[in-house]
Amino acid sequence: MREFAKAETFIYDAVMKKVIYLDNASTTSVRPEVILAMKPYWSENFGNPSAITKMGVLAKQTIEKSRQTVVETLFRRPNEIIFTSGGTESNNLAIFGLVNYLERQERKISSLHFITTNIEHSSVTECFKELERRGAKVDYLKVNEQGLVEPKDLRKLIKPNTVLVSIGYANNEIGTIQPIRELAKEIRHARKNNKIPSENSSERLGTPLSGEDFSDGIFPLFHTDASQAGLWLDLNMNQLGVDLMTLDAQKMNGPKGAGVLFVRVGVNLSPIIFGGGQEKGLRSGTENVPLIVGLAKTFELARKDWGKKNKKMKIIRDYFWQKIQTKIPNAILNGGLENRLPNNLNISIPEINSEFLVLCLDEAGIFCSTKSSCERDAEESFVVKALSREEWRAQTSLRFSLGENTTKKELDYVVNILKNEVEKQKLAIF
Repeated sequence: MREFAKAETFIYDAVMKKVIYLDNASTTSVRPEVILAMKPYWSENFGNPSAITKMGVLAKQTIEKSRQTVVETLFRRPNEIIFTSGGTESNNLAIFGLVNYLERQERKISSLHFITTNIEHSSVTECFKELERRGAKVDYLKVNEQGLVEPKDLRKLIKPNTVLVSIGYANNEIGTIQPIRELAKEIRHARKNNKIPSENSSERLGTPLSGEDFSDGIFPLFHTDASQAGLWLDLNMNQLGVDLMTLDAQKMNGPKGAGVLFVRVGVNLSPIIFGGGQEKGLRSGTENVPLIVGLAKTFELARKDWGKKNKKMKIIRDYFWQKIQTKIPNAILNGGLENRLPNNLNISIPEINSEFLVLCLDEAGIFCSTKSSCERDAEESFVVKALSREEWRAQTSLRFSLGENTTKKELDYVVNILKNEVEKQKLAIF
């Protein structure tokens, strides 16, 4: 009962006072249109898509229609879209799905090589740590002070037995946008330089390779976690040049529990969940029709005039940063202002307790964060530490991720409250 009372108190407070939500990198509110689109599939058109009845057929048709909507955003084919429960599952399926496939081809995990970066989301990083525990070799690309990967550094790390490169499109903490197209060119360059076996060779994809030579003109594959990119960046798969891409509805004003893994035709994965063989056998389990419908509607709305929304948001974000610099001159920006998501601002303020500051802002009706919500037990931001090499910046970081409806007036209020709370902390120290 106590938990319900707390929840009711929170709802009451949210209604009674002004709420400024600046934690959209963590999750976003669901659009009314999305809720409306999902509504009939909870209790009216609730058939099982695997059933042969009329209700089942209707549910299956609804899923395929939703898949087509997503395809129109990515400019690809319906059979390349796998519906999942969100970003974490999509990342796991991309990485372990490939590993499972290669192990079925009698390729030892100890002979596999992977490349990622030192600032990836935990749902990517923890996958590679697990692969290292199993004996795989993993290289972690370092980022520069802007939080970016240098394509030439990737080229140096690719080996004949490199099977997968996984680099996030836009970072969830500092918002830096990686040069995905340039990185894809480096990977294509590596593929061309690999020896492509002849048709009669016993070393084609799908058969065991001798030694540690995985050079078959297909590897390495390129995966990108684009969970943060859905609202703001180009998702044209024909231009990005990736083989696998993760997207998450909850980061795009859609429902939690719905995601997509794009799998380019010709890429072979094996399932990590077993059962009835839904989603091309890669994601068994009865499809969640309402969430899939909500995801499709989310994609449709998110991609409408996204370029204009991007420019408008960048103006508001830059205004916010200018105001912070004026009121709090010793604040430092983490990551460059260019090549950054238009709604992201990550700063460090010397000599503050950032977690306590977030709670103080919370009391004022302002919601932000110190780092990724998935790293809530960590004492510092490993992402900020990776680019700054300074511990104090990693321990005092604040992440503000704006929404489409954030206004300059709201941000003026945030800056004033932020300045007051920072001054209170400094007075308390002395």
